Amino acid sequence: MKNLLNLSSALPVDAPDALLIGRVWVEGSGPALVLVTASDVFDLSSVAATASQLLELSGVAQVVRAAVPTLPRLADTAAVLANSAADARRPSLPWLLAPCDLQAIKAAGVTFVASMLERVIEEQARGDASKAEAVRHAVVSVIGDNLGSIKPGSPEAARLKEVLIAQGVWSQYLEVGIGPDAEIFTKSQPLSAVGTGAEVGIHPHSHWNNPEPEIVLAVNSRGEVQGAALGNDVNLRDFEGRSALLLGKAKDNNASCAIGPFIRLFDEHFGIDHVRRSDLTMTVTGPEGFEMKGGSSLSKISRDPLDLVAQAIGRNHQYPDGFMLFLGTMFAPTQDRHGPGQGFTHVVGDVVSVATPQLGSLVNRVTTSDQAAPWTFGMAALMQSLARRRLI
Repeated sequence: MKNLLNLSSALPVDAPDALLIGRVWVEGSGPALVLVTASDVFDLSSVAATASQLLELSGVAQVVRAAVPTLPRLADTAAVLANSAADARRPSLPWLLAPCDLQAIKAAGVTFVASMLERVIEEQARGDASKAEAVRHAVVSVIGDNLGSIKPGSPEAARLKEVLIAQGVWSQYLEVGIGPDAEIFTKSQPLSAVGTGAEVGIHPHSHWNNPEPEIVLAVNSRGEVQGAALGNDVNLRDFEGRSALLLGKAKDNNASCAIGPFIRLFDEHFGIDHVRRSDLTMTVTGPEGFEMKGGSSLSKISRDPLDLVAQAIGRNHQYPDGFMLFLGTMFAPTQDRHGPGQGFTHVVGDVVSVATPQLGSLVNRVTTSDQAAPWTFGMAALMQSLARRRLI
């Protein structure tokens, strides 16, 4: 994994134009908000104590740029990247954390037709991977695989719903996939996400699971999208397939949420239209030599990213510290790994890389959630750390 934590792969291709905000762990001090360039990591604490506070600033990109000449240098970027590998960290150097802190961590589900069909299949197969292929053929034969032309919440979608109900194949996943209301759920807790180089966790009782490569929007308390990052919404297909009421257990486990490597701030070089056009690639490399490649194209999303933001925040729901919003993925792996018809599932030791040119790459190794580093640094610890540094 360490060989993937380098400048050429981790940083955006247009790194000189990118405003990259991150967080690093400084031994003996705690987490620090930083600005990252191709050569240097700078302490941003004089501008804002937390990532959440930074994104509340009006004209945040201009504020950060104006502060650059006065920012203290913390470390060399290449050295910090290399030191972020979970199994190779040296306390003498900082390492990268998830770039968000106090923000709620939310996710939109079933936002692509491909993943919507796979969720229907999970439901019909009751979480049993061995039944998935047969169910896949049966479901597609009834509802087809061309639902991408249906606009969620439209009159055409309502008529399709009536037809599918009459045929007995309506699903809760189709409801949020083509109905008026998006699925917005809590993926993880503030401060619980892991960053690039860290281990990601799958529940030890899960036998059918997969990574989910996504773009994550950084949204402030006013509902303004201030930037974007990469994310891996680790998912347990067997748990969620058994019952939608197990969604919390399928999604929110120790180390099951990875975000990073940085939040790229929106400015004249990068904005929401770049997000809309992003093509994500994902590679899984197994310890036994298995390799799987996949991707997700935001141009094929069923709901516009700003519509998803508007469904997450408004008069009915506020986020005073802002929120991070996973936009969903069209990636739903079916490549057989352990035998015909078994599909894909993780094994311990898999290395997962999620990448797109203008956001760099997010790299993590897979373990089980009970073996990943436990989450111990919460809100109280952050407040104590900031108080010791006289930032609050």
